[in-house]
Amino acid sequence: MTPFTDYASPTPVKIPPHHLNIMGYVDESQVNGPGIRAVVWVQGCKRECPGCFNPASWSFEINQLVSVETLAEQILKNPNNQGVTFSGGEPFWQASALAKLAQILKGEGLNVMSFTGFTLEELRRDDAPNGADALLAQLDILVDGPYVESLAIHSPDSPVSSRNQRIHIFNPAFQDQITWASDQMEIHILKDGSRIITGFQGHLGLM
Repeated sequence: MTPFTDYASPTPVKIPPHHLNIMGYVDESQVNGPGIRAVVWVQGCKRECPGCFNPASWSFEINQLVSVETLAEQILKNPNNQGVTFSGGEPFWQASALAKLAQILKGEGLNVMSFTGFTLEELRRDDAPNGADALLAQLDILVDGPYVESLAIHSPDSPVSSRNQRIHIFNPAFQDQITWASDQMEIHILKDGSRIITGFQGHLGLM
């Protein structure tokens, strides 16, 4: 796979300040990180990796526009949510708004983790996406690296989806909580009867 090094602005679509363009959301997931978590899938990714679990998330066009404050309230109103996971799409293309959301949630005692197709080294570069440093500062756990289909792992013993991906534990409290597996899936039935199929692999299927 050719290294992804294009850090230029990904889209002419303008997202209002303090808002996020998201693809989906669920409460009480148990397969997207440690404990019981809310999961936010952001909209937009430039990589278009072969075998991507969420190709519908590639477009940067507006899907669901939500304010940071509204999304924080939604996450916090469910007392079972112990943390939140950012997935996508590529969370770091909306890093500044996600950093604000993470700051609010951490102030209320939740933990925060994120997937990214970037490597940690890329996110620490001077030309990383805007707000990358702010979001990194809020994370307890980061899973980095693009999904590489030829390196795919589907195992009850692996918490990552392809062998190139890495888990960075920034908060030592989670050192012994990397217990999920890349082959886990779950189904959420929403109030309108629709279903969301999700798993730590990042898959977001709507039925």
